[in-house]
Amino acid sequence: MLTLNFLDQKTKKELQKALKTEEHAVTRERILIMLLRNEGKTYDEISGLLGCCKRQVWYWCNNGNPKEIESLRDKRKKGNHRKVTEEYIEKLTEIIIKEPEEFGYEFGRWTVARLSTHMEKETGILLGNTQLRNMLKKKRFVYIWAKYSLEDKKDEQKREEFRKKVEEYKKLLKEKPESIQIWFWDESGFSLRVIRRKHWTKKGKRKKVRGDRRKGRVNVMGGIRYTDKKRWVDLIPTGNSQNFKSVLLKFYKDIQREWIEQGNKKEDFEKNGPKIVIILDNASF
Repeated sequence: MLTLNFLDQKTKKELQKALKTEEHAVTRERILIMLLRNEGKTYDEISGLLGCCKRQVWYWCNNGNPKEIESLRDKRKKGNHRKVTEEYIEKLTEIIIKEPEEFGYEFGRWTVARLSTHMEKETGILLGNTQLRNMLKKKRFVYIWAKYSLEDKKDEQKREEFRKKVEEYKKLLKEKPESIQIWFWDESGFSLRVIRRKHWTKKGKRKKVRGDRRKGRVNVMGGIRYTDKKRWVDLIPTGNSQNFKSVLLKFYKDIQREWIEQGNKKEDFEKNGPKIVIILDNASF
């Protein structure tokens, strides 16, 4: 009969590790039985905690070998999916992170069905969609929305020049806060539609794709002031140069009004008013 702390440290750590990686719930339950019994839990307590019968707890405590994880696995599952080789799994993890276009396909993403068909061409092994999906989950791949990226448009030299210029503006703002205002500008809208696709990727990460956009209305334009985080927004019918100009004129008048309310004269604004620096949302590119 198993007693308190019957597991040595090495075996205990191996069981704890197996508990995290084991894909079959039945095997995880049997590992838990061993670990709980090692903590001194009775058959009744283990049965109540895991929701299984007392006879099952007794059986695995007396017949399972904690030093051999294989002895805790269901023998009926042995032999299932044996046609999947290590070479197949290695090939799968190589292919799934590549774009379908690299293999001559016109579609832009891998679905399970497409992946299964392609893997049959590569390896001669055809798996069902469910089996392949479970295998990908086991390898910690998830099917989620890709992350939009503008990395292909980056110019590191211009980005560095931009950073230096912004730092100069910040330095001037610190020395003479009344002489300059820095505004970070952006535009957005509820009707703007973006091409979104799900991709297979490692859990905890997102694949980066081009941020192509479909036609849509841009409804809001505005900015936030660097010093006090004051926000300024305006609604517009469409995003074009004419509307952008009209928004800037409104913005200019509001800044001018704010300056006058501080006790200054309107006619002095152009000469003595603050320099307004507007940094657009894509300025660093």
